[in-house]
Amino acid sequence: MAKFDATFRNEVNVTQPYIQGETEDEVARKYHLNKVVKLGSNENPYAPYYHSKNAMIRSISTLNRYPEDDFVNLIQLLADENGLKPENVALGSGAGNIIETVAKMFINTGDEVLIAKQSYRLYREVSKLMGAKVIEIPLTADYQFDLDEFQQQITNKTKLIWICNPNNPTGTLTDAAKLEAFMDQVPDDVWVIVDEAYAQFADHLSLANFIRYIGHKRVMVVRTFSKYYGLAGARMGYVLADAHAIQAYDTVTEPLNTSRTAIAGAAAALQFDQAEADAARKKILGDREGLVESLGLLGFSVAPSQANFVFAKLPDGAPSATQVCNELMKRGVIIRDCTPWGYADHIRITIGTHQELETLLSQMTAVLSGH
Repeated sequence: MAKFDATFRNEVNVTQPYIQGETEDEVARKYHLNKVVKLGSNENPYAPYYHSKNAMIRSISTLNRYPEDDFVNLIQLLADENGLKPENVALGSGAGNIIETVAKMFINTGDEVLIAKQSYRLYREVSKLMGAKVIEIPLTADYQFDLDEFQQQITNKTKLIWICNPNNPTGTLTDAAKLEAFMDQVPDDVWVIVDEAYAQFADHLSLANFIRYIGHKRVMVVRTFSKYYGLAGARMGYVLADAHAIQAYDTVTEPLNTSRTAIAGAAAALQFDQAEADAARKKILGDREGLVESLGLLGFSVAPSQANFVFAKLPDGAPSATQVCNELMKRGVIIRDCTPWGYADHIRITIGTHQELETLLSQMTAVLSGH
């Protein structure tokens, strides 16, 4: 990592850049391939949906104007969907932008922040950038948040706790009863930020309900249109919290921080594309089940996923995750190496189309057999 001189903020030197998945164009150029199957970034292969796409196309004719009314209308739609008031909702250009803004809102130099060691890495880096002392707590052996250890690590310096549910990269859902019991014990001056980017792929009966804490505990719920609604390229997210926190968020973030096009796509998805989104969800969950079974036959151990991806331990005797991912890339298939999270023998696979998963399994079989 480059070192930056004294003209830069000190914390830039202890912050790691986000490692994104490889792109199709990069892999195609590098290995001289005509076609690449990308299953490394947890994108939705079936979107954008009909009304969402057409609304975004129509929005282009008004891009000379700021999205004031559109902004207000989308906030109202999201408030209605979640049984909240407009003052409980704010927007951002993707969950990542919201996470960065939240860190700026709360964290002072020397504050302590608790995160799971094997979770979305942006939490750690934005907290470090704001000068926090980041305490990383390993997941349990069954890939759950170790809430007992989180509780033990809370001190009078703890400012904020990041929770990803379902978790990335493991796809696992933390037990709802345990999460709610944990929330009841969190001190009143500690903020809990819950990232629910993948919640719409989870079994809703098993998902902890954090919205019920709004107005009663210091909680913010972050969601995105990137996954379930398939608008990753539009960059649209939102956050739910009490009115006081939303007012602070809107003070810190830039004015009108999302585009007309993203807002148009999100609003149309909410109002008119629910049936199409639900049909895509059913395909994804069905193919997730099939992929888990097929990987099991190849000797993988697969974590119980509640997301649009699976997290799998390679078979005994297999090459490392890095080697497997590199070999697959040469064959035109991109998946995620989980070594950066400390899982050198694990991979993460996005649930693509049925045909894309067939290609993955064929190439994976060849890689594991040394062909």
